[in-house]
Amino acid sequence: MKDIHNLVFKKKARRESGFVVEVYNLEIVYYNVCMVVLKNKNYIHHQIPGLATTIRQVVFGMEDGMVSTMGAITGIAVGSGDHFVVVLAGVVIIAVESISMGIGSYLSSKSEREVDERMIEEERQEIREYPVEEKKEMVGFFIRDGWPKKIAIQMAEYAAKDKKLMLKEMAYRELNVSMSKLGDPIKNGFFMWGSYIIGGIIPLFPYFFIESVSSVVPVSVFITLIGLFFLGVATTRFSNRTWWRAGLEMFILAGLAALVGYLVGFGVEYFFLTQ
Repeated sequence: MKDIHNLVFKKKARRESGFVVEVYNLEIVYYNVCMVVLKNKNYIHHQIPGLATTIRQVVFGMEDGMVSTMGAITGIAVGSGDHFVVVLAGVVIIAVESISMGIGSYLSSKSEREVDERMIEEERQEIREYPVEEKKEMVGFFIRDGWPKKIAIQMAEYAAKDKKLMLKEMAYRELNVSMSKLGDPIKNGFFMWGSYIIGGIIPLFPYFFIESVSSVVPVSVFITLIGLFFLGVATTRFSNRTWWRAGLEMFILAGLAALVGYLVGFGVEYFFLTQ
């Protein structure tokens, strides 16, 4: 409260100095107060850097691992009825697809980062070759984002004195790229690879203990659907969605994949193996 009282006093005391000085002092003190009061450990943006990207890789990997493996081995089990073939196919699918997904995530993240780095380098050249034009452009971006024109001009003037600061601002406001949050291709690929393996093992796990194909198929599907439901529920730890809605959404979409796998396997068995 003492800081807030000082804030009011400073604002009143410097009112004659002009509107810009008044707002500038107000924002600096307000920022300092917020850094102390609002840094709540329960807020996810204060926890793991790059959390959204990591969650995307983990959810995508586990969901794809469970759904694709469940759909494939369910179709193979229904179509062939051979326990060994189903287990072999499941292991091969998990091994190959996990590597493929990991490499795919790595390459796509690497390509995205390289594109961002090229745009940043191009912006750096424009700032060096056309400083006046870039400063005017920055003023326009500040005004677009809601800053008063007078303050926007002062901010652009200040940023123009520091090329690194100006590049950072232009990258964020013009290119929509945060220079401090460029993607990590290796980390993304690793999380995708590991998540796919964990997800893929879930539908295959019952086949290691139950040899009867007709008995193990419903168990595998049930365990996988439950796993997907809880995966959906787990995502609400980092979002504002209702837990049962997120779980049910994952449950229903995965159930469609299981149905497709079953119908394909049944169709192959009916049209080819019964002839």
